[in-house]
Amino acid sequence: MDCTVRHFLHNGIPAQSFAGLMELYESNYIRLRNLVPDLDAMPDEVCSQIDGVLELHLRIVERCKFTTTLNLTYHFHDQQGSFPAPDMQVRMYHDAQVGEVISCGRRRGVRHASYNRMYNRYTLVEKWRMNRFLQKWLGYCLMQGHRFIPGRVVVPDAADRQAAKKPLLSVES
Repeated sequence: MDCTVRHFLHNGIPAQSFAGLMELYESNYIRLRNLVPDLDAMPDEVCSQIDGVLELHLRIVERCKFTTTLNLTYHFHDQQGSFPAPDMQVRMYHDAQVGEVISCGRRRGVRHASYNRMYNRYTLVEKWRMNRFLQKWLGYCLMQGHRFIPGRVVVPDAADRQAAKKPLLSVES
C-alpha cells in the first residue's frame, strides 16, 4: 500500500515551504507565550500539574535580551528510573516573535530520536516536521490546561532537576 502525504494550504501558504515554516515559527511563538505568559517572572525550573494528565516540565536554559531558550518535556518512569520525552529545546526570538525547535531527543524507549539544529544541517521538510510537531504538542498542552503562571506552578525537587539537566543523546543505529 502506498502512503501519501497531503499538503494543506493555510491562508494560501503551502505546507513544507519556507513560508509555511515561517508561519509555524510564528504560531509556535504565540502558543509558547500562551503557555508561559510572563517569562521574566518564571523561575528557571518549574512544573505544571493538572489533575489526570502528565506533568509538563519547563526549564529555562538561557535568558538573553532578544532570545530565551527553554526546554519542555514530560518525565516518564520505568524500572531503570526517570527519563524525559520528547525533551524539546526551543529558542524564542522576541524581536521577531518566532519560536524554533533547536533540539529534540529521547533518552530511553523503543525509538530513539535526535534532532539538533545547531550541529546538523536539515532540509526544509525536516525543520517543518519538527516545528509542526512542536505546534501540535503545544496546542495539546494548552488544551489540557497547562499554563506556567507564577504562583500556580511547582518547583521540581532535586532528583527531577538532575534528570532534566542531562544532555541529549545522539541517534542510535
